[in-house]
Amino acid sequence: MKKFKLSSVKVNRKSIRDYAFITFGSAIMAIGIGVFLVNAKVVPGGVSGLSMAVYYLTGGSIPIGLMIWLFNIPLYLWGVKELGTQFGIRTFYGFTLSSFFIDFFRGEIPGLNFIQLQNSESIKNLQQNDFLFLILLGAAMIGIGLGIVFKFRGSTAGTDIVAAIMQKRYGVKPGMAIMVIDFFVICIAGLIIEVKDLSGERSAMTLTLYALFLLFVSGRLVDAIIDGFDYARAAYIISDKYEDIAKIIVDDMDRGATILKGIGYYKDVERNVLTTVVSLKELGKLTSIVKKIDPKAFVTVHNVHEVLGEGFRRRV
Repeated sequence: MKKFKLSSVKVNRKSIRDYAFITFGSAIMAIGIGVFLVNAKVVPGGVSGLSMAVYYLTGGSIPIGLMIWLFNIPLYLWGVKELGTQFGIRTFYGFTLSSFFIDFFRGEIPGLNFIQLQNSESIKNLQQNDFLFLILLGAAMIGIGLGIVFKFRGSTAGTDIVAAIMQKRYGVKPGMAIMVIDFFVICIAGLIIEVKDLSGERSAMTLTLYALFLLFVSGRLVDAIIDGFDYARAAYIISDKYEDIAKIIVDDMDRGATILKGIGYYKDVERNVLTTVVSLKELGKLTSIVKKIDPKAFVTVHNVHEVLGEGFRRRV
């Protein structure tokens, strides 16, 4: 009974932590969209970008956050129907909160019109004098915010759901589906900006290119937040002196080593392949050891984005 209660407390604490970070990530992403990008007319793609396009088309008659929420509701229901409960409460919580925060920071919540961070002197100055840095900050906010939301098992719905359904029905890779959808949304937004003559000092084509650049930067940051900046490395070492190398890896570096049996195709000779996983900062030491023991050793090194086991930082 005590064990059950203890495990329940741990689960509850973990859930509270997850929702706290989903809230934090949603707020950061909302600042990136609502404060840095909307007035700059550089769209991030997806449902947010589509909502911004409609916002420009209608002259801002409906707040962007509310529009994002309205677009996401049918997508969310479609996702639950097609994919089951994996798009559950956390997804609803994520896109509802991010939608709220966008309108909150833009001062479009009734009674909170005084906020309007997008009209602050700092943002206006960046928009006029350092547009690229403004877009980079917006991309960073979106990437970091989304990365935090995803890392703590949340979601902001939108094209994630469409991509998952396309993968299930047609076998389309999610990354490719999201890329295609975002590309079309950005192009549509650019067309609307051109037709409505909203581009101002910069042409619609220039703003579209900024949007594609934004998409790349934010996507890379999402991966970095989820995977962490300190990737591990897996090394495969082919050497006649594999035993000597393995001994130093185990004794001096305090890392594990595994010997795999292989056959060289060219000479049809059995070879032992030594494999180990080390942290990024240990990679230089490992390659120096191998080079010192056997300069002719063949070594391949691969990125490792997840390591579960003794001696490595546990992922969230």
